[in-house]
Amino acid sequence: QVQLVESGGGSVQDGGSLTLSCAASGTYSTPCIGWFREAPGKEREGVAGIGSDGTPSYADSVKGRFTISRDNAKNTLYLHMNILKPEDTAMYYCAVDALICDPLTVVDGPGDWGQGTQVTVSS
Repeated sequence: QVQLVESGGGSVQDGGSLTLSCAASGTYSTPCIGWFREAPGKEREGVAGIGSDGTPSYADSVKGRFTISRDNAKNTLYLHMNILKPEDTAMYYCAVDALICDPLTVVDGPGDWGQGTQVTVSS
């Protein structure tokens, strides 16, 4: 069982930056760990993922603006978000077994994610 705790969300202006963190504890083995987001009235959207070989993948909507990284020593996953736009406003979740990395896809079924962290971008 894995426990995931997200942090780093907040409110920023259009064009701003934020870095989200996800601290993982417990044991897990997954072909893809990453981030998805949920906004009111919208479907869950995969944002970024890292495969077991370390290859990152991104949603087209965030390519060139977001970067996913992991620190294995700290068991922490990051999402560096630059040039934020109002349409990036959502609750962001770190997830295990809730995404396929190649291509980046949200999957239905059991998975683990944290409580989420809210990102709000104002114009």
